[in-house]
Amino acid sequence: MNTPQAASRTQALIARMAHTLIAWRNTIAVVTTLITLVLGASALRTHLDAGFNKLIPLRHAYMAAFLEHSTTFSGANRVLVNVRWKGEGDIYNEAFLKTLRTVTDEVFFTPGVNRAQVFSLFTPNVRYIEVTENGFVGEVIIPSRFTPNAEGLAHVRSNVAKSGQIGRLVSTDLKSAMVRADLLEIDPQTGQQLDYSAVAKKLEAIRAQFGSDQIEINIVGFAKVLGDVMDGLTTVIGFFGLAFIITAVLLWLYSRSVNLTVLALLVALLPVVWLLGLLAMMGFGIDPMSILVPFLVFSIGVSHAVQMTNAWKHDVRAGMSSEQAAESAFRKLAIPGTLALLTNALGFMVIMLIDIPIVHELGMTACLGVLLMIITNKIMLPVILSRLRLEPAALGRTDGVTGLHQRWWAISVLAQPRPALATLAVSLVLLAGGTVTSRHLLTGDIGAGAPELRAESRYNRDNDRIISTYSIGMDVLSVYAEAKNTPEACLNWSVMNAVERFDLAMRGVDGVRSVTTVAGLAKLAAGGNNEGNPRWAALQRTEAALRTGAKAANPELGLNTESCDVIHLQLFLKDHEGATLKHVVGEVQKFIDADKTPNLTFRLGGGNAGVAAATNDAVEHAEVQMLAAIFGAITLLCWLTFRSWRAVLCIIVPLTLVSILCNALMAMLGIGLKVATLPVIAMGVGVGVDYGIYLYESLQHELEHKGASLREAFYEALRQRGTAAVFTGVTMSLGVGTWAFSALKFQADMGVLLAFMFLVNMLGAVFLLPAMACWLGVGTQRRAVASTPTTNTAAPAPLFAAAKEAP
Repeated sequence: MNTPQAASRTQALIARMAHTLIAWRNTIAVVTTLITLVLGASALRTHLDAGFNKLIPLRHAYMAAFLEHSTTFSGANRVLVNVRWKGEGDIYNEAFLKTLRTVTDEVFFTPGVNRAQVFSLFTPNVRYIEVTENGFVGEVIIPSRFTPNAEGLAHVRSNVAKSGQIGRLVSTDLKSAMVRADLLEIDPQTGQQLDYSAVAKKLEAIRAQFGSDQIEINIVGFAKVLGDVMDGLTTVIGFFGLAFIITAVLLWLYSRSVNLTVLALLVALLPVVWLLGLLAMMGFGIDPMSILVPFLVFSIGVSHAVQMTNAWKHDVRAGMSSEQAAESAFRKLAIPGTLALLTNALGFMVIMLIDIPIVHELGMTACLGVLLMIITNKIMLPVILSRLRLEPAALGRTDGVTGLHQRWWAISVLAQPRPALATLAVSLVLLAGGTVTSRHLLTGDIGAGAPELRAESRYNRDNDRIISTYSIGMDVLSVYAEAKNTPEACLNWSVMNAVERFDLAMRGVDGVRSVTTVAGLAKLAAGGNNEGNPRWAALQRTEAALRTGAKAANPELGLNTESCDVIHLQLFLKDHEGATLKHVVGEVQKFIDADKTPNLTFRLGGGNAGVAAATNDAVEHAEVQMLAAIFGAITLLCWLTFRSWRAVLCIIVPLTLVSILCNALMAMLGIGLKVATLPVIAMGVGVGVDYGIYLYESLQHELEHKGASLREAFYEALRQRGTAAVFTGVTMSLGVGTWAFSALKFQADMGVLLAFMFLVNMLGAVFLLPAMACWLGVGTQRRAVASTPTTNTAAPAPLFAAAKEAP
């Protein structure tokens, strides 16, 4: 416990700060108003700032190889535009091929496209190879002077069949053909950061222009996902508006004061405005995936504003002037409020342990917003309250207070041994069930397509169409075979043999749909050189024999460099679920560990599946570190504040239980542990600790300064802080709970999880904290005998008399 001397010194310091704050209120009001005007004007320049590289754990070993080779080979930031023929017959008709040619041109000139990495039946880097009496012949699939008559169409059909592109650029049912392109993070035309919104609009314009009764356009890729998320931001703003209205109505019902309702909303909005203004001044924007942070900051602001206005209203009703009540509210809430906000900031700060730029950005943005709240909530709010007048209707309102405090007295029985034991027993059952269920929580995405969007979204329907008719899709895992001190490695049998063994090994791995390697193409060339006999489709053992199929190693095919010092091995996966990636990457790693080919090194991994695998690995390793850091930081702050290990356990144990239950809920709802959901746990812990801190600080004050029993002390804590805690817990849960109906799946998931964390953390503080305090012996150091028997069911007369004056 705090020593009396230390406590008195702290209280004296807080009292001086409160007196100074009120004495300088006019100056503070002017300064903060000017700051608000300046930052408000700056906030108008806030912009969306999206980027593919933000999703990459740059220091992961996989990403080192990916970034090294991404400019040479197809990367992870890929766009697939599928043109599907819905009329009679297959794609070999004039109308379809004319549309495909035009779509290819449109994709080629889309901003940010790496034009060297555009593949279509109409691009010169897509060829067929055949053996004639004159030797190998390799030509473009559709000749430059193509005539769409019967002979010309038959010629194209033959070329496509010989090219090996069926299942890749042409669907297996011959009803569609694809244009594949890679995007660059820096637009080569402008030299600026790629505008993903413009890219998404261009892709939608292609769909609108060429889609018809006979042509269907399917588009998938990161840029399209981001575009759909940006389009969904209108619904996000709508849900923010709905949550704002719900909060306003509940605030008015709670306070019955228009002045306090408007004040709480404005003070909660101030840190959001300041945050957006500061970000714009520093040249930062808001990533679409972090768009929920401002509302989260607003919700936290409402929580703390309610505590402050509730304390002020209580003192005003007790007969104090507005100035005296504002000074008193500051003295009461300065320590617990600042401690709670610091733990909120720490909760967001430790998210930055995840080595992914977008998570760093999210953590920095949220942490800055909460720190700004210390100024707006602990300085500006008391200053405004000192000038505020409570309406007569709210000032004299006492209806329902007696009944409410009777319920608080009934709940306070949990601070006595037998009821406390029952509460602990229920908590242990929940702990056991949550622990078992949370073991089924998976890391990474769950399901095919884009998990950020609903399964019925246009994007995910397009993705289903593509993966059902092609042997490839968006989910590509790239492995790089690097040959050292081996000139013309594609003509070296030991190198090619290792690549072939990799190819054959990966084809049998569950989750792999197809494999593309230069060794596979060289075998086809060898068979073609021997009248197409499949028995000859094997790698030759001499350089001269391998040279006969050297056209398979054409760098334009995107499978090797000019000198073959790097060979690109592509694995097309059935999906990018965490379990699929873990299994496939594990099998690849087994092969790499077992391979002993001299001067050849296999390295993981590129493609979007490689990025996803690295991200999942980073998230999995960061989870334990993040939780250890946040709980460690909260433990330290609570101990420094209360100087009691009992206080630390009373606050930490409910948070730990709720975190485990949150993981169990994620497992039950099929929500994976990933970049979008891992921060929710840290956010929930950082925000949920507020309830415990506010209640325990009041409980400790009653025990130390008024000599109350534990039950009486907890009753007083509930009477002073419990109503506000329950109100904010319910209000915040309802506000974010509306997100569950959003068209954006990632917003819906975050809404459900945050609502759960806010509500259940509040319940943990109200029900489990007193049980922990009882069995840990909180308050027994100063009392020899409990003052209230267990069987007592009515509040003590002096306390209850005072309660009638409380809000």
